[in-house]
Amino acid sequence: MNPLLESLQPYPFEKLRLLFKDVTPPAGIKPISFGIGEPKHPTPALIRDAVIASLGGLASYPATLGAQPLREAIANWVAQRYHLPPLDPATQVLPVAGSREALFALAQTVIDPRRNAAGEPAIVLCPNPFYQIYEGAALLAGAQPYFANSDPARNFACDYAAVPADVWARTQLLYVCSPGNPTGAVLTLDDWRELFTLSDRYGFVIASDECYSEIYFDEAKPPLGCLEAAHRLGRGFERLVLLSSLSKRSNVPGMRSGFVAGDAALLRQFLLYRTYHGTALSTVYQTASIAAWNDETHVHENRAKYAQKFATVTPMLASVLDVRLPDAAFYLWTNVARTGLSDTEFARRLYADYNVTVLPGSYLARTAHGINPGRDFVRIALVADVDECTEGAQRIVDFCHELRG
Repeated sequence: MNPLLESLQPYPFEKLRLLFKDVTPPAGIKPISFGIGEPKHPTPALIRDAVIASLGGLASYPATLGAQPLREAIANWVAQRYHLPPLDPATQVLPVAGSREALFALAQTVIDPRRNAAGEPAIVLCPNPFYQIYEGAALLAGAQPYFANSDPARNFACDYAAVPADVWARTQLLYVCSPGNPTGAVLTLDDWRELFTLSDRYGFVIASDECYSEIYFDEAKPPLGCLEAAHRLGRGFERLVLLSSLSKRSNVPGMRSGFVAGDAALLRQFLLYRTYHGTALSTVYQTASIAAWNDETHVHENRAKYAQKFATVTPMLASVLDVRLPDAAFYLWTNVARTGLSDTEFARRLYADYNVTVLPGSYLARTAHGINPGRDFVRIALVADVDECTEGAQRIVDFCHELRG
């Protein structure tokens, strides 16, 4: 067996299952889950119809490169969304079977597993807290994860200035998540300027995970993307790729449809890896994806639903917990320290007493540089409809009042 598998940690939801294993919620109270970030809004009819109309494609193997019309649709969407000159669909865009598998596979493409002269492995630098795929991808590529802690005083931006020069010198890949999971923070143009300067100095690749980019609260201020930042700063896309998907934007997590866009030289090598990796997107879902990327009406409607939920739930929870509206995404990153409970005990007792599931923040982070930046936080995913989210929020309010006596 691959010995690197032994370095993987249990996934957060496995930890949550173990936390709840001896707990029986009250009978008669329906479960409400804010734990998993799986969209629950209905899939738009135009996408369902496109899937049905293209079922004949099941008779054909899909091409790893993806169909030309899909690459054109993605290239057009990226250019319009981020105010860019036209992208080359043949070299700067690659459809993938969801951003999750692409985030993992990219590390296998980028990382040189050979150790340096001092016997040290390459480094993959990750935000902390983070999406656990980043860590797993690093470890299975033979690299060492290094965590840059988020700072609540800086809108949960990572403190990259605290990363030592010798760590940057060994870094081959930097994972960025903007809007962030779980904090919802969006990188600013100054943040991107700093990261591009570091990439130019040390030569590492930047992979920007932007799967939450279309869930935000001010229609006049969509989140800044990495390719947009590069263009605004007068640079190209060297050593830079954007990863996104339709899962959150279009409520189709089961399609596993996404893309990678950016540095043509890097995508050429990534395509070579994927040709052997065997994860081409189904022709059925390629056709449905074209319909999704070409339509913005359902995306506006989706955003409005999330905006309504956040406008309702955030002030409710803010009356008892330390929480505020995020920059973007569908999570509330909520500090529970004032309750006197740890994040894990808060989650366990909330489930036991009120049958509401939230995810402890410490499960989404690692102890690094003396702290676990997820400690005392819980992640609340507002993915259900507004009525269920409101009911769940009221139960959390009642639970907090109960704790105070």
